Amino acid sequence: MAASNPLDGYTVDPSTIRYVGRELQRPECILAEPDGTLWAADARGGVTRIAPDGSQRYVGQRADTRFGDGADDAGAAVQARYTQGTLPNGLAFAADGSILISNFGTDRLEIMDRDGRTRTLIDNIDGQPIGKVNFVLRDTRDRVWLTVSTRVNPWTRALADRVRDGYVAVLEDGRIRVVADGFHFTNEIRLDAREQWLYIVETTGPRITRMRLDESRPGEVRLVDREIFGPAHLGGLPDGIAFDAHGNLWATLIMVDRLIALTPQGDMRLLLDDGDAEASANLMRRFDAGTLRSEDMQRARGAIAPWMASITFGGPDLRTVYLGSLFGTRIPCFRSPVPGLPMAHWPRAGR
Repeated sequence: MAASNPLDGYTVDPSTIRYVGRELQRPECILAEPDGTLWAADARGGVTRIAPDGSQRYVGQRADTRFGDGADDAGAAVQARYTQGTLPNGLAFAADGSILISNFGTDRLEIMDRDGRTRTLIDNIDGQPIGKVNFVLRDTRDRVWLTVSTRVNPWTRALADRVRDGYVAVLEDGRIRVVADGFHFTNEIRLDAREQWLYIVETTGPRITRMRLDESRPGEVRLVDREIFGPAHLGGLPDGIAFDAHGNLWATLIMVDRLIALTPQGDMRLLLDDGDAEASANLMRRFDAGTLRSEDMQRARGAIAPWMASITFGGPDLRTVYLGSLFGTRIPCFRSPVPGLPMAHWPRAGR
């Protein structure tokens, strides 16, 4: 008989949520270390390091203040804040502890040491501009996986029009190459526990796709056997994902601000709904009809992690869940009934 799922009957109790950090700027992605240190993407052009004692500092070569200077969240101000200048998005630790940054503003994969010194790793593939690089992931074999949401500029048009030009690339043995394309606004990716399948968020799918890793050619991993995992329409726009140790895939639905989980069998469970019901319904109705407007997106947000964008397991036992967001200024967290799946930088038994 299959073991019971730790998420059976579980939902997040909002009264148990506490917060970490203060005055953060677009903490979209969060990295956690075993000692409790957190690293949050920072719209000024780097990251904010939050120590276990709660103290924090900005790490970056220079601070771009345009994101924080935005006086309002509507119209041209939002367009400029999200389409111009530096905009660190996805984060991952390199093997030496440096931070890989997928910069959604500069269209580059960057690497920054822990003192803020930054250099560009990738800004083109086969001589062509890389596009809107969204997320970066390192696996246990030191391959670096990269998602690009679109090559359309401005990227907001690709989101509204459901353009299907997103792709996944891999940096392997010093060479970057595209391994899968034709996605609806590619967002976060994760590997399962055995690193046999890559799970790919298609934000405007709105769904999650997975592809099997084919390693039959030494030094040249390929992605094959593409299939939809879970519902073909998630009822919201997926953004961030993370596995727990049982094999559940947790996912954020941005703007409707829901946290869901897909069981190993692909069944969807609602864990937290912090969205505005009326605004969320309007958003998805217009999205499905192809009439989505900027004002529809701006209206739809919750209070806990406004525009909930990512999920990270941390704490010494990997049972603390942190939620990243685009409009939040602090990081909500709560305890999970099941630990998260350790990422490549996390100490593992036998390693």
